[in-house]
Amino acid sequence: MSFISLDSINPPPGKPRPRPEWLKVRVPGGEKYDSLKTLMRSQALHTVCEEAKCPNIGECWGAGTATFLIMGDVCTRSCGFCDIKTGRPLPLDWEEPDRLAQAVKALNLRHVVITSVNRDERPDGGAPIFALCVQRIRQLHPGCSIELLIPDFKGSQAALQIVMDARPEILNHNVETVPRLFKKVQPQDRYEWAMATLGNAKKMAPTVLTKSGIMLGLGEQWDEVLAVMADLVACGVDILTIGQYLQPSKKHLPIEKYYHPREFEALRQAGYDMGFKWVESGPLVRSSYHAEQQVAALSTMSQSQS
Repeated sequence: MSFISLDSINPPPGKPRPRPEWLKVRVPGGEKYDSLKTLMRSQALHTVCEEAKCPNIGECWGAGTATFLIMGDVCTRSCGFCDIKTGRPLPLDWEEPDRLAQAVKALNLRHVVITSVNRDERPDGGAPIFALCVQRIRQLHPGCSIELLIPDFKGSQAALQIVMDARPEILNHNVETVPRLFKKVQPQDRYEWAMATLGNAKKMAPTVLTKSGIMLGLGEQWDEVLAVMADLVACGVDILTIGQYLQPSKKHLPIEKYYHPREFEALRQAGYDMGFKWVESGPLVRSSYHAEQQVAALSTMSQSQS
């Protein structure tokens, strides 16, 4: 397997890279989009859809789904790809899980994705807030499946255990990039923490689906991507997402390459060949894209095999 030559899309360094047609998305809007935005503001909630400027916000919000961002909108880390603010966050809001659960019920969601900023000022990384969110949602809106997209908690097994004891349907932690680029892309993170988080999660709760994601376009090589995918399979990861990195602003890391949809398709097939149960791979794929379809399909598959 090798790269597809796309010199017209990826000119030599120093020349402008026009965004290809397959990366253009519609302007968000519509009744469901507006009502969801109003609800978020009324409950003092944040979404990663807004904070990270997700290109799928129009599609997802238009369908009445969103990924909630808990523990504030200020992160203790400064990743080169992320548009969430960096700084010293406010104290945790222990009433936030109740407000989030009320919003999930008001939206009548069948599947909810919950993620957070990093809270490195706390030894537990805010893990108890994740667990409380699961508890409150199951109390107020039973039947809704829950996906937790967690930080690495600096590799803390104690913090991870708090989350896994809550038994979400999906436990997600994105590896984001290849080991060679980790310090450039995620200077406060470690590849070993990411793999330990995913591997330990599967050991702590073997029936919980595990998930991870990779961004392309930051300077990685094809073989490096395949090697990361192999490492994720070795950690027991069930679901993989692969998408194109899009530079949020000029201060963020530049785009080194635009990948063609055919290349994403090649990686999708490679993922299935390696043993992943579900692979979402495409230019606009993000961690939460089609998340509700993943849990529904894999849960049905698991029940039919038992």
